[in-house]
Amino acid sequence: MKLLLDTCVIYPTVMREMLLGVAKAGLFEPLWSARILEEWARAARKIGPTGEVQARAEVALLRAAWPKAEVVWRPSLEARLYLPDAADVHVLAAAIDGHADAIVTLNAKDFPKNTLAEEGLKRIAPDELLWQFWVDQPDLVTGVAEAVRAEASRLSGETWEMRPLLKKARLPRLAKALR
Repeated sequence: MKLLLDTCVIYPTVMREMLLGVAKAGLFEPLWSARILEEWARAARKIGPTGEVQARAEVALLRAAWPKAEVVWRPSLEARLYLPDAADVHVLAAAIDGHADAIVTLNAKDFPKNTLAEEGLKRIAPDELLWQFWVDQPDLVTGVAEAVRAEASRLSGETWEMRPLLKKARLPRLAKALR
């Protein structure tokens, strides 16, 4: 299954690490575009003067780990597409030309299900996706979550418990499942 990851699910670190952890385990093939990765790098400025530099380094690591994940779409494709927020049309174009099965996003209002269905796509929230993966393969997803929790504790210098970490990462259903 191919899933296009929107910027809003790549930028939060814990959410990104959960999604890419299950992708690395083979549960799906991640897709993105250069523009999505650029949006992530620019958004990371919010965390301080080193945020963008760190994000660009992580972008380089992502590109190295998944060299076939970056989608380039036909220039004419964007012109025929419509979404409520025109700034999101590039995401839809990348999903279409990347032959994605769905777009993973938190942005439900700007990716109407009926519009996506016309293009043979679905929209899925990361919490819903990860929860379903947990239902299907609980040991695998629990292992990924534990690795993400341990890394978050190491990087922050705090001891993170699983449920608060995942709830903070906007993954409440998964947090409840892993309690």
